[in-house]
Amino acid sequence: VQLQAYGGGLVQAGGSLRLACAASGRTFSSYDMHWFRQAPGKEREFVAAINWSGSSTSYADSVKGRFTISRDNAKNTGYLQMNSLKPEDTGVYSCAAGPRGTWYAGSDALPYWGQGTQVTVSS
Repeated sequence: VQLQAYGGGLVQAGGSLRLACAASGRTFSSYDMHWFRQAPGKEREFVAAINWSGSSTSYADSVKGRFTISRDNAKNTGYLQMNSLKPEDTGVYSCAAGPRGTWYAGSDALPYWGQGTQVTVSS
């Protein structure tokens, strides 16, 4: 499956952005979907994940209550709604797809990755 993340940009602290991850090539609903981010000089970190049907989600503690992951299998697209953004949320956000059952693990050992989209939050 091929993935492409988009929707990043520059936003002030406290603002919102909605990222999207468009999938093509294979049945999107066959996979759990994940979002990761990487800040300059830091390791890539888990942000959120959702299972293949959308019935289960997991979040990093740092984004709980502010970010919401969702998906629309009919549109082959996943989303990450980001509210109350903070400067520490700045980074390159990438979406990834993995086998069913990977949504809860928080691991980046996933077979399919899209190019990231830059999110910059100014203070």
